[in-house]
Amino acid sequence: MARATITTTKAPTSGWRTIKRVAPYLWPAEHPWVKNRVVLAMAMLLLSKLVSVGTPFLYKAAVDALSGDALDAAWMLGLGAVGLTVAYGGARLMTNGFQQLRDAVFARVGQRALRQLALETFTHIHRLSMRYHITRKTGGLSRIIERGVKGVEFLLRFMLFSIGPLVLELLMIATVLFFVFDVWYLAAVVVTIALYVWFTFKVTEWRVKIRKQMNDQDTDANQKAIDSLLNFETVKYFGAERREAIRYDSAMAGYETAALKTSYSLAFLNFGQALLITSGLVVVMVMAAIGVQNGDLTVGDFVMVNAYMVQITMPLNFLGSVYREIRQALVDMGEMFDLLEQPAEVEDKPDAPEIKVTGGEVVLEDVFFGYDAARPILKGVSLSVGAGKTMAIVGPSGSGKSTIGRLLFRFYDVNGGALRIDGQDLRDVTQESLHNSIGVVPQDTVLFNDTIYYNIAYGRPEASRSEIEEAAKAAKIHDFIVSLPDGYETTVGERGLKLSGGEKQRVGIARTLLKNPPILLLDEATSALDSETERDIQVSLKAMGKGRSVITIAHRLSTIADADEIVVLENGVITEQGRHDDLLALGGRYNSMWTRQAAEEQEAA
Repeated sequence: MARATITTTKAPTSGWRTIKRVAPYLWPAEHPWVKNRVVLAMAMLLLSKLVSVGTPFLYKAAVDALSGDALDAAWMLGLGAVGLTVAYGGARLMTNGFQQLRDAVFARVGQRALRQLALETFTHIHRLSMRYHITRKTGGLSRIIERGVKGVEFLLRFMLFSIGPLVLELLMIATVLFFVFDVWYLAAVVVTIALYVWFTFKVTEWRVKIRKQMNDQDTDANQKAIDSLLNFETVKYFGAERREAIRYDSAMAGYETAALKTSYSLAFLNFGQALLITSGLVVVMVMAAIGVQNGDLTVGDFVMVNAYMVQITMPLNFLGSVYREIRQALVDMGEMFDLLEQPAEVEDKPDAPEIKVTGGEVVLEDVFFGYDAARPILKGVSLSVGAGKTMAIVGPSGSGKSTIGRLLFRFYDVNGGALRIDGQDLRDVTQESLHNSIGVVPQDTVLFNDTIYYNIAYGRPEASRSEIEEAAKAAKIHDFIVSLPDGYETTVGERGLKLSGGEKQRVGIARTLLKNPPILLLDEATSALDSETERDIQVSLKAMGKGRSVITIAHRLSTIADADEIVVLENGVITEQGRHDDLLALGGRYNSMWTRQAAEEQEAA
């Protein structure tokens, strides 16, 4: 439902648009060293091509020296057959040396671009709205980023070192063939190149569509694998290992089919390229052989023509493979740039100021909101949490309690009305300052796959160890932590699965205690705790709430009986509002909820 509201309908990013997005990484105005390295790499490239095109002349001269033909020029240089052979070897080494030096100079440019774009993508994903993240597929998303980032350096190398230098080398060789031999050699080479490029591009375009299908299947399989592993316990609960294996294998079967098509089409492309290149090579070599037989050319000329044809063949083969990789990189990066162009639903206004929390008064003024326009959640809710006061929001599941918390944190913007803190509309201040002003203890605390120390310190990374331990003590988790073999350095596992629900919750509470925010949101914060621990934590939370505005979303009514005000929410509207004793005296919805819970607790006891 929500995805339809955020997914863009534009076509996937085109190849040229992707190239335009990547090009600035080659010539950034703010980093002169990048420009210097690009210029130096291009100089190394030009030297490499000049030496490469001149090398066959040394080969020809060496052959002629050995066969006794056309020795005058060689002897004038004071070089014999051995000297020319050594010079030929030196030229080949120089060609390779300049190429390696070019790559070494450019490596930092490519790695910088890869790192910068990866960071840009990572940052952008965190800017995307809650609506996007609750509909995303983590496995598929991570694979899109992985493939896209890997294509950055390759595409930069292509832009700098592939097509332009290839055209330059072919023009230089064509010039040699025209002036040293005749126009028919040039014509044969041009026709061969034209047919090769046409065939390569046509077949590769066809293969890109197949490769896109293979990528889609790969993404789907990866998403299913990660989804299954994240839900490991659920799979075990329902004995669904075989079902998950079949589901994963089904996705891999689709990948296998697409991968086979890719392999078969690659074999066809490679053979077609070899046929065209070999045909052109044979035609030119036959022309040269006839010239030698007629006495118009020397054996060295024959060898030189062969060397140039091989020299043409290598970059053309390179073009074939590079073009395939280029098209794939463009597809992969196009998906990543589509992700980068995904608009953030909630954005700061230009020059928005930071929020200034003086008392912490929270006001909802006639708030309307729905995740889907066809299904409103809040229908004109108005309430006020006084500075330093505690308000509890209760009601059945789906009434909109947690939605108020998400709006307070500005995961979404209201559809109507306004939400203010100390008179400041949340839409007018920066999200970062707003988030820093509110501490949240959610119903289900999710931890990072790191140490307990790291997870508590996440609330305030600059806090000292003693402050972190004090927060843990206040959350009644310190004694448990020090009883562990590794203490605070104990790793909690992915999503904190090595800890029990209550232990995770207490780590989350310690994290929020350490943050020490002026406004506190407790979203059923003690729901995972036993009664005894809950009482201890309630004392800590009550102490922490002094001097702060506290909004408590509660299911267990006994935990909020002493709140300054209780709001009963049903179907997105406030049906009752007041203190605990007053609401009980009304004999309405709150009274019936309290009576039912009291009876359940008594029966359980």
